[in-house]
Amino acid sequence: MKKFEEKTIESETIFEGKVVQLQVDRVKLPNGKESHREMIKHPGAVAVIPVTSDNKIVLVEQYRKPLERSLVEIPAGKLEEGEPPEKTAHRELEEETGYLASEMTYITSFYTSPGFADEIIHLYLATGLKKADEPLGTDEDEFVEIMECTLEEAQKLINEKKIYDAKTAYALLYLSVMKNS
Repeated sequence: MKKFEEKTIESETIFEGKVVQLQVDRVKLPNGKESHREMIKHPGAVAVIPVTSDNKIVLVEQYRKPLERSLVEIPAGKLEEGEPPEKTAHRELEEETGYLASEMTYITSFYTSPGFADEIIHLYLATGLKKADEPLGTDEDEFVEIMECTLEEAQKLINEKKIYDAKTAYALLYLSVMKNS
């Protein structure tokens, strides 16, 4: 038995969309009582830290409807069924930025909101960047603006709350630690 394990008694899918599924489980708690857990099921995603040969970070700005505002972020996207994360990383980098990477280095994976979602993000560092001759282009419902900035400039964007998401903050923290080690 896993520490603090909650045994599923019953599971019901409430909604199944293009990106997520909402599931409600009735569970037996470690103390024997019952409760309900509302969960978002997600196929997982990748996020890429693209760094140019002159040490600029390639970022994208895009509108985020749940927040009703634009954010500056590292390129990222959902895993397609059966697609290995590294392949997704290359695809998302090209789609969102027009760059190809000769080196795609796995850094780590992390859960975004484990209290209610099973989404995992696989984080990669992309180097050896060059512009694609004919880039894949973004999805038809995705609009992004590309920007390149230094680590110091990106940290200012955090202070200005233009970078305001966990994956990008985590990525910049990683770059900062690597720079100082």
